[in-house]
Amino acid sequence: MTATEVPAQATFESVDPRTGDVVGTHPVHDAAAVEAAVARAAGAAEWWDGIGAAERRHRLAAWRVALVRKLDDLAHVVTEETGKPLDDARLELVLAIDHLDWAARHAAKVLGRRTVRPGLLMGNQAASLTYRPIGVVGVIGPWNYPVFTPMGSIAYALAAGNAVVFKPSELTPGVGVALADTFTEIVDGRPLLQAVTGFGETGAALCRAGGVGKVAFTGSTATGKRVMATCAETLTPVLIECGGKDPLIVDVDADLDAAADAAVWGGMSNAGQTCVGVERVYVLDAVAEEFTARLEVKARKLRAGSGGDFGPMTMPAQAEVVRRHVEDALARGGRAVVGGAESVQPPFVEPVVVVDVPEDSVAVTEETFGPLLVVNRVPDVDEAVRRANATGYGLGATVFSRARGEEIAGRLRCGMVSVNGVISFAGIPGLPFGGVGDSGFGRIHGEDGLREFTRPQAVARQRFPLPLAVTSFSRTSRTMKALLGIVRARHGR
Repeated sequence: MTATEVPAQATFESVDPRTGDVVGTHPVHDAAAVEAAVARAAGAAEWWDGIGAAERRHRLAAWRVALVRKLDDLAHVVTEETGKPLDDARLELVLAIDHLDWAARHAAKVLGRRTVRPGLLMGNQAASLTYRPIGVVGVIGPWNYPVFTPMGSIAYALAAGNAVVFKPSELTPGVGVALADTFTEIVDGRPLLQAVTGFGETGAALCRAGGVGKVAFTGSTATGKRVMATCAETLTPVLIECGGKDPLIVDVDADLDAAADAAVWGGMSNAGQTCVGVERVYVLDAVAEEFTARLEVKARKLRAGSGGDFGPMTMPAQAEVVRRHVEDALARGGRAVVGGAESVQPPFVEPVVVVDVPEDSVAVTEETFGPLLVVNRVPDVDEAVRRANATGYGLGATVFSRARGEEIAGRLRCGMVSVNGVISFAGIPGLPFGGVGDSGFGRIHGEDGLREFTRPQAVARQRFPLPLAVTSFSRTSRTMKALLGIVRARHGR
């Protein structure tokens, strides 16, 4: 190679999972490219912090307007790279835009300076608390909801005063690039939101890049652990949102038609590729037969395919995961009332509903991430709650009950619950979103989501000196005696 020759940058193709057609070509950003992006973001973050909350809100409002104007164009990119129906892509964008609006409007109030009562012993101090931007936030996004899910981190991190370097999934790079481009126009070309594309190595480089103050990751539990391990090398804090095995509980007084409709939507929409989608249904014996009959009717009406009710498995290997789970459920004594192993016809999977599946089947214990519903009878709510909680996951849940929905919700070990609805919590910008256990930790959305991308800074300012100086080498035994007298009088009885 001569001195004037430059090696070509590696590239990769994104494809339409419905057809296999190439829909885009993108660079594989290596560690040097990621480091450069983070360095550019650091400079932009200083400007973004310096313009103040009011101007940030104005710019984010302009981005919201731009996203609305380009909604259909962006939705087409989402559909091309995921295969989901166009209206589902539009819905995803609508929800993301609503969250962006909430974050922009509430950031100043949530993160602004507030006074804190100093207490009797420190009554000479004026105490305050503010939430300062981290600087540069790295976001590693998923492919199933390539706009809505990462925007739960991107929008809130930007509203909190940070810059963002976004690594979209290698299955949906075009979505990430298009999203970043729309914001770059709003901030006069400044690199406040940049997309870096590639595979796992690109994500690892983002975790290791000097100058990244926090990494927000969405994906599988196994990959989340690798992200944590990589970030631990530099003590970079992380927000981890992993998968789930979300239950739906149907009580004896539930609206069975609404519950069946929720189970079908929660389990089958987006081809079942939803981290908070319904995968397990626990229905009380007294209503199990009627509920299952209604569920069966609704599920049989659905069709997978181009122009169908839902699209393909975006990640080709996921079809075999669904097949394995269906076959295991049936081999262990489960009974298919809709579909079966033959429903898996890559890249599409038709709806499958299996009843009476043993709780140790992988269809119950592992995340399926496909259009498979397991429906099991239980004798009472206590048993429904016990089974719902008998997993390492703890992301979302659904309860259908007229009289005791919130009571049942309070007994579930998870981050979010919808009562008499499904996945409702995700569409409410003011509610935090996140899980426990194998589903991860940290929160996006809501006030917690804004604070997640900041560092709290406490300030204590002395207003006047105390007559009894206790934090000084000039302290006397008489001073300590007086202090102990105050403490005993105030706290000792």
